[in-house]
Amino acid sequence: MPPGLPCRLIFVAAVFLLAVLSGCAQLPTVAASDVPAIAAQRARSWIYRDLQQSAIPEVPQVRLNGVVSGVAYQGQAFYRDVPPGHYHVSVDSMVADVNQSSDVDLAAGQEAYVKVEQLDNFNEDEGEPTFVTFYARLIPVPIGRAEVAASQYQRAAGAGPPS
Repeated sequence: MPPGLPCRLIFVAAVFLLAVLSGCAQLPTVAASDVPAIAAQRARSWIYRDLQQSAIPEVPQVRLNGVVSGVAYQGQAFYRDVPPGHYHVSVDSMVADVNQSSDVDLAAGQEAYVKVEQLDNFNEDEGEPTFVTFYARLIPVPIGRAEVAASQYQRAAGAGPPS
């Protein structure tokens, strides 16, 4: 046996095991999670983003009334329980465009679903940078509820109301 072969075999086995285990460590879906009911005198804002395999891998911050309330990872969802009121939902973006944010009025016990959409700005000119533009879209409750149920649940990001 050549010198160093056992070490290489152990290294290759460790890399393989790490690759296999990392693929198994996915977050549970929202539907499979124990999401608590909306507390009395609170409203809930769900923020979610579809998985786009071909998208540029950017992770934008999401703001409720200008305050960062979480980050929008592809294929994941989180919520914030908030006092009833008017909320301006925006997503940090390097490019300014029209209709990038949404406004919603929430009453106690009400839910809103905001989908973060990504537009990759591909420039026709060679050598020019590519910038990602994000949009916060208010989605009808039945559609949003179904789409969020299939998303992975960011428990830590939605662990409570913003202070």
